[in-house]
Amino acid sequence: MEKKLFDILKERGYVKDLTHEKEIIDLINGEPMTFYLGIDPTADSLHIGHYSTFLVAKRLQKAGHTPILLVGGATGLVGDPRGTGEREKADAKVIEQNYTKLKAQVEKLFGIKTVNNLDWFKDVNYIEFLRDYGKYINVNYMLSKDLVKRQLEIGISYAEFSYMLIQGVDFKHLHDEYGVTLQIGGSDQWGNLTTGIEIIRKLTGDEVYAFSIPLATDSTGKKMGKSEGNAVWLDIEKTSAYELYQYLFNLEDSMMETYLKRFTFLTRPEIEDIMARHNAEPEKRLAQETLAHEVIRDIHGEEEYQKAVEISRALFSGDIKSFTSKNL
Repeated sequence: MEKKLFDILKERGYVKDLTHEKEIIDLINGEPMTFYLGIDPTADSLHIGHYSTFLVAKRLQKAGHTPILLVGGATGLVGDPRGTGEREKADAKVIEQNYTKLKAQVEKLFGIKTVNNLDWFKDVNYIEFLRDYGKYINVNYMLSKDLVKRQLEIGISYAEFSYMLIQGVDFKHLHDEYGVTLQIGGSDQWGNLTTGIEIIRKLTGDEVYAFSIPLATDSTGKKMGKSEGNAVWLDIEKTSAYELYQYLFNLEDSMMETYLKRFTFLTRPEIEDIMARHNAEPEKRLAQETLAHEVIRDIHGEEEYQKAVEISRALFSGDIKSFTSKNL
């Protein structure tokens, strides 16, 4: 019997926390619905840490659901708590430039409609905001969120403390405007994901849902992300196809099955076959080569993958003469 979409997502390691398991399963396996995911424009490109989350959106999209990406022109100016310290104050012009680049990148790579929460927050009156939304979220509820609790130990500004309330209003706006019923995001955003559910329920009586996706990490638990200082960008001008190839080809064996499940559209039998052959001759790095091929082809195309392979082989063999202006 053909597996349902939710079962596939869970099998591939895309599901961590759910607000309402049965309802979310029915929603994902059911009729077309609209969902959203969000990022803040703190950089002008997505990085590899974002990639698996966007593949979840792509899988839902292929099943007939409609994704919306919210790029936080407003929330990017505020900054969310990281649990490790206050973010630096963002420059409004940089945030605007980053939004423009991210919008173009996401629409090109994933074909996802993009919105900017600055469009509905720029004219919000502060007193009205507190009256219309602040009254409905209890401070004890906000203090219970993991990232807030961790940052309280070192100090948290009122701005970052308020971040989850702003994101909650985002969910309500998208629910009202586009009929969004589901939000997805990284597991470190769980407290922010659930706040919108509270606001929508208290203001409208509607039920909406959220589920989180495990962060992309190495075997030590270190995030593949910009904040960890090890970003590998999806913009080819920032991280070339060759650099992306080298990064993926040199990933550790112990994580290969996880990465093939979460970073590719290969079927389960295909992954099992690759891992069996890889484990028989690990020195050939078949799993890493397959991962590099699938990811680079999806992001940059087959031609860029072939160029990356040619450059890598030429460097390894010392055959510098094989370099051409086309390769580089």
